[in-house]
Amino acid sequence: MSADDGTADDGIGVDGTEAGGTPAAGGQDPRATDPTRDPAPDAAPVPDAASEPDAAPAPDTPLLSAPATGLAALSLPFRVVGALALAAVLVLTGLHLSFLFLHVAPANTVSTRQAKAVNAWIYPEFEQNWKLFAPNPIQQNTTVQARASGLHADGTSFLTGWYDLSARDGAALHGEPLPSHTRQNVLRRAWDLYASSHDDDGRPVGTRGELSAAYLTRLATQRLERAGAGGPGAELTRIRVRARFTPVPPPPWSGEKLAGRPAYRTLDWAEAHR
Repeated sequence: MSADDGTADDGIGVDGTEAGGTPAAGGQDPRATDPTRDPAPDAAPVPDAASEPDAAPAPDTPLLSAPATGLAALSLPFRVVGALALAAVLVLTGLHLSFLFLHVAPANTVSTRQAKAVNAWIYPEFEQNWKLFAPNPIQQNTTVQARASGLHADGTSFLTGWYDLSARDGAALHGEPLPSHTRQNVLRRAWDLYASSHDDDGRPVGTRGELSAAYLTRLATQRLERAGAGGPGAELTRIRVRARFTPVPPPPWSGEKLAGRPAYRTLDWAEAHR
């Protein structure tokens, strides 16, 4: 430019700044006072590589919980009901085992004082034929036999011979891979219950006397009817039961002698029970 412009020689540009970009002395930057001029955007700060924090780790994937099982899978009311049921089972089990222990244990103060409650719980369903600490092994074989009287289908009366009910039960169980424990012992236990609740003359002793007699007679009636006693169409009206006791032979090395012939205990006639 020419010297007449008065700008180039002074080193000041048309925008009021010196050649190096510094505002001229005594003046201000025209860009700061020009309302029509957009202000220059602030320069974005350059992050310092040394101060930049490490990259944030990725959030952990939430773990899936295993589904609840057992009582935990139930709602609160059902949990309460289940807990109460379990507690009741445990209490009844403990009570049953306590009564059973007092029944088979030798006589003591507790069993004598609570004898009525123990007997009411044990008999007749949970009767035991052994004693704790002082076992008394059976030394004789007991078989239950029965006979009946009644009427034939034509109205004539009859009297049967003796049926060995125990032998018939044994023959029915012979060869069974899984023999019934109840079938093996029901007759023997019924007789033991009768013998323990009656004296030698057949009079009932205690409250279980009549119950045991009726139970034994009902078993004999059912077995005789099943065996066809009296023939087709016969009606059994009276039943008589007896027990046959045969001593168990001693082992050869014991030197004991066999105690004679088999013994019998015959009961009176009783009305047939079904």
